Amino acid sequence: MIFPRTVFKEIKQYLQSPEAVILTGMRRTGKTTILNSIHEQNGSKNKLFLDLENPLNRKYFEEENYEKIKSTFEFLGIDFKKQAYIFLDEIHHIKKLPSIVKYFIDHHKVKFFLTGSASFYLKNLFTESLAGRKVIFEVFPLTFREFLVFKEAKFKIPKNVASITKPIFDTIDRLYDEYLLYGGFPEVVLKETAQAKAKALEDIFTSFFQLEVLQLGDFRKNEVIRDLMLLLMQNTGSKTDIQKLSRDLKISRPALYDYIAFLEGTYFIKTIRPFSKGRSTEVRKMPKVYVCDTGLANHFARLAAGHIFENSVFQNLRTQGEINYYQKKSGVEIDFILSQETAFEVKINPRESEIKRLKELSEQIGLKNYKMISKNYSELKDIIYAFML
Repeated sequence: MIFPRTVFKEIKQYLQSPEAVILTGMRRTGKTTILNSIHEQNGSKNKLFLDLENPLNRKYFEEENYEKIKSTFEFLGIDFKKQAYIFLDEIHHIKKLPSIVKYFIDHHKVKFFLTGSASFYLKNLFTESLAGRKVIFEVFPLTFREFLVFKEAKFKIPKNVASITKPIFDTIDRLYDEYLLYGGFPEVVLKETAQAKAKALEDIFTSFFQLEVLQLGDFRKNEVIRDLMLLLMQNTGSKTDIQKLSRDLKISRPALYDYIAFLEGTYFIKTIRPFSKGRSTEVRKMPKVYVCDTGLANHFARLAAGHIFENSVFQNLRTQGEINYYQKKSGVEIDFILSQETAFEVKINPRESEIKRLKELSEQIGLKNYKMISKNYSELKDIIYAFML
């Protein structure tokens, strides 16, 4: 059974447009499943699906003369006198693919649907060569609402916090606890036992390290980037102390910046920058780091409940817009600011005084909207629950 993903609603408006549709994101987040779903729902018979992880399929694109590639497509059943649809999975295996795609869009009006695991490479390869000819969609681990779809939950989350009684909260929170513990990778969610889920998380980490770091990363010290991944997971929700990390890993700062950029570009982590409206009280330089999935963080780092909860909130906010954080030199902070408009503070058990402080700090930096996000059931008025995001 193929479960619907939120991103598919965004893709729908581009199903018949001339641009190439590109899906990118962390490995094992469901890009291939989405591509297969689009392929199956496409009613045309004039279509072709190729998995480029298969070396035999990669040979089709080795010709220097693109018209010879056209002959290969024709051999595989494509009629270029009609609208043609070509689906290519794992495109980062072929470096010259952007120019090939551009050629077939410009000369034969082919509609392409493409997936690739590594944003780090996709952005470099596709930025200029397909300018104006592509739309890119990022595919992340499941949000909690998507998680509920995969779990085939029979209820809908109430929109109004006042209507969430303790029994309703307990029903939803039981599933949210599972989401916090094991995360949102689709294959992990669909496993039925804790042992199977743990094994799937280990496979995802191993796959990322072998296929992204070892094959694509081309780093001289692979054990260092492995140790960096573990350190960053342990520091989820904390500011990145480059000087300390450089010292602990015994590598230069420029090398460390390269490693962090690679891990962010391949979606293993995400760094968020401080919110700025030019105020001198803001801590400016140090970004915070979050892991792509709470399941990985839990399994490999054993974080405190508050850090895991904060990372989970981040996962569900990141699909909604740009995220920053705010901190004064005194240490007072706001966990997340979404799209420069709404402040979010994350607490397991929020207190009235913390809501008041959030309101005051939000107003000081010009934000009218603020929300306190609670993990546990609360009688306070000015809160929402994380599962409502």
